[in-house]
Amino acid sequence: MLEDGMLQFALLGAGWVLWLLVFLSVGIIAITVERAIFLLRDGTDRNVLAKAVNAFLRSGSPGDFREQLEQMRGYEARILSAGLEMTEKGPEAMERAMEGTAIAEKLRMERGLSYLATVGANAPFIGLFGTVLGIIKAFHDLSIDTSNASEAVMAGISEALVATAVGLLVAIPAVVLYNAFTRWVRNRAGRSESLADLVVARVAAEAPPDGR
Repeated sequence: MLEDGMLQFALLGAGWVLWLLVFLSVGIIAITVERAIFLLRDGTDRNVLAKAVNAFLRSGSPGDFREQLEQMRGYEARILSAGLEMTEKGPEAMERAMEGTAIAEKLRMERGLSYLATVGANAPFIGLFGTVLGIIKAFHDLSIDTSNASEAVMAGISEALVATAVGLLVAIPAVVLYNAFTRWVRNRAGRSESLADLVVARVAAEAPPDGR
């Protein structure tokens, strides 16, 4: 019973595997477009932020700097604003507020990237699975009709190998896009961390020795 059921499943061939890979590729496209739009819109203007930070580091007040950040949008501005809200609590509280906000913001930026990583790692195996099923079906068809043995086997195997090719075709862009988005997020997180350290150092330099 079990063997018959597995055989019937194997004889379905590679067709449904190809449709599965097509479905996964549509997901890759959707996530790529959504993440690209999100990250582009969620970024803080570097030139405007750099001027505001430099002015604050020279002689600005936390209150004025915070008002400037509230007029900006994006990941970096939200992290610095979270720290400036804790200015009266001291540099340590500022640092913790920025770290907590940075973690939450990073999770938002990485949303959906695990899908790219999963598809990139498993699509070749899915394609290989389709190839195996296709070869099983080809030899099963051969056992039924041996009159055109050579042509049947070669045609079936060539069709089955398409699944492996499609699996690689889906996996390679997924891996490339995952690495690109990961680097994008990592660079933005590193830049924000650097700015946060500068802001905390500026506040700490003017704080009373007892931290009050």
